[in-house]
Amino acid sequence: MKTLFSKYAALLLILLSVFSCRSDNKKTFVEIRGNKFYINGKPTYEGKTWQGNTIEGLLFNSRMVQGVFDDSNPSTAALWKYPDTGRWDADRNTNEFVNAMEEWYRHGLISFTVNLQGGSPTGYGNNGWVNTAFEADGSLKKKYFTRLYRILNKADELGMVPILGLFYFGQDQELASEQAVVNAVDNTLDWLNSAGFRNVIIEINNECNVDYDHEILQPGRVHELIERVQNRQYEGYSYPAGVSYGGGTLPGINVLETADVIFLHGNGVDNPDDIREMVRRVKVIPEYNAQPVVFNEDDHYGFDEEDYNLKAAVDSYASWGYFDYRRDGESFEEGYQSVPVDWGINSERKKAFFNKILKITGGF
Repeated sequence: MKTLFSKYAALLLILLSVFSCRSDNKKTFVEIRGNKFYINGKPTYEGKTWQGNTIEGLLFNSRMVQGVFDDSNPSTAALWKYPDTGRWDADRNTNEFVNAMEEWYRHGLISFTVNLQGGSPTGYGNNGWVNTAFEADGSLKKKYFTRLYRILNKADELGMVPILGLFYFGQDQELASEQAVVNAVDNTLDWLNSAGFRNVIIEINNECNVDYDHEILQPGRVHELIERVQNRQYEGYSYPAGVSYGGGTLPGINVLETADVIFLHGNGVDNPDDIREMVRRVKVIPEYNAQPVVFNEDDHYGFDEEDYNLKAAVDSYASWGYFDYRRDGESFEEGYQSVPVDWGINSERKKAFFNKILKITGGF
């Protein structure tokens, strides 16, 4: 027994030493000052403008939620096989994600959303897959967080700011209780802190008003989890947090009053003027506290047209995020949400988006 205890004690010391080194070596620190994002004390895209609009302080982003995806349901896991190997490989998925990040960054993209319960790997809908980084009691699955570490660490090296989504509808039922949801939040934050990351923004859950089993993830109470993130401080530091709603939906008063970031979705918003109206309406609500407004999901493109949703967001001083999925009959190269994912910039839609971001920001 003594020998076994000594082995565990030695292992604990090694882990503490590793995390200490990791923390000391981290270099990217995100903070919010008023309605602007700052990285390492400087506003993002410092001094830059586009078509007469300042982009300083914005957070251009893309929905890359499947970066740590896996499927523990054997009846659906075969759906995600790679065309070249005929099998699914979660580590390959993350490896290729990490390998693509530098090219995204060179084009001027400084943020992306990755979710611990993913998103629909078919674009929309749910057909029974089980993709969750949490055990039923809210403890963390080691393999998921090992993959997540690699993504967040690469982002830290590059100076990128991931938006880390915790929960997704159609998967939150894998957590056994409300207490398990709370445990998952606390455990994730403790893990982020232990690993030393300060370049992460928390999105409690994707589209809280859609179809969640647990009441604390629904619109009336989700602000409780935002407050929990804010109140869980580490030497005075707390992770910025917010929550998103379905396309075209404005956040509730409880979220406007508490969130550090106002997340909006542009799905279903076909007229760019309606994007402008969404932002305008948010900013005139008395409970709005001048937080940054961030679209982190919008499946509208048309980047070479006279007007389009990305342009409307910038006109309104709001950040904008690209959402792309593979439509029926399209090739493997299409879409960043459809599994398996080609994380490169290899389709016409992806090229159009990244070329536009490069033109707007000047790249890095």
